Amino acid sequence: MSRPRIVVLAQPFKESLSSPQVAAALAAAVQSAGGDPVVVLGSDGGDGLLDALESCCVGWTSYQVADPLLRSVTVRVGWLDGGTAVVESRLSCGLGLLQPSERTPQDTSTRGVGQLIDAAVRDGATRVFVGLGGSATMDAGMGMARTWGWLPLDANGAVLDEGGGALARVARLAVGQGPAADLVGLCDVANPLTGTRGARVYAGQKGATAPGEQMLAAGLERLAACLPGGKELACRAGAGAAGGLGFGLAAFGRGSLVPGAAWVLERVGLEQALSGAALVVVGEGSFDQTSLEGKLTGVALSRTRQLGIHAVLVAPQASGVPDDVTLATGGSWWDAAELERRAARALGSALRLLGS
Repeated sequence: MSRPRIVVLAQPFKESLSSPQVAAALAAAVQSAGGDPVVVLGSDGGDGLLDALESCCVGWTSYQVADPLLRSVTVRVGWLDGGTAVVESRLSCGLGLLQPSERTPQDTSTRGVGQLIDAAVRDGATRVFVGLGGSATMDAGMGMARTWGWLPLDANGAVLDEGGGALARVARLAVGQGPAADLVGLCDVANPLTGTRGARVYAGQKGATAPGEQMLAAGLERLAACLPGGKELACRAGAGAAGGLGFGLAAFGRGSLVPGAAWVLERVGLEQALSGAALVVVGEGSFDQTSLEGKLTGVALSRTRQLGIHAVLVAPQASGVPDDVTLATGGSWWDAAELERRAARALGSALRLLGS
């Protein structure tokens, strides 16, 4: 009797397990449950973007750029071809670069993202895809834009400090010039920059207090108001990704924004992998309503539902999970062994449910 074909769609569990570690644990769980694993590494533009695109890249370069607190960090860039670079923004402005006590989005900057884009352009990039997600910042890409000559000024014409907190005092902008390349932001969420569902929704995850969130949100509103057409750009889906970095790419770099999960999954061949699959298993460190707003897990669950393939979700923390999904959850953190154990149990239940 043939073993059922089960697709493993792996992404990182933030700050605990990498994409390859998740893939290995879930593949082992599939085998324990009696299935034949087909592994696909995925990303929505945030964590694990370059891991997912490993087989798609023809080369790699590394650069020294600024981290969220303007310290030096070495970051790699992937190349899809000689003129197309892929930047994973979190590697220069992400939460993983900071200690918990350093997570203050009022102070953190996206300057390193601008430096990465500039470095790739100097090395021949005419198009740069920028993965958006996992950021420690809420400066709407203003730090990035400083590398291109844009400067936020207060009412007296003084240059404001780096970080999202200073934007509450922005009165006007000194105009710069974006890079000589097409920029495309790969958005991990569809949130706009401003409003109740704007970038402020993720402020707490970045370390902001409730008063801090209010100040940051006010700064994003003021920044958008300082740019011709800025309020319209602020409403664009994905403008709120990575603390407003999506807005910054569009406003300061004349870039476009696309849903990151769909873009990545097309390139890594998920559609082909799903052909003939009995089940799909996908994992996420914490699943909630925001997971259904453009993140990889939500996109995968939507696609499997369309194809009539049953899905198994493994997530230590989970809320708002669709009723037609088999769920393995509990606790706040799993190591690889715990992930494998819980996934194997859930997969066994799903296979029995399907009569496989």
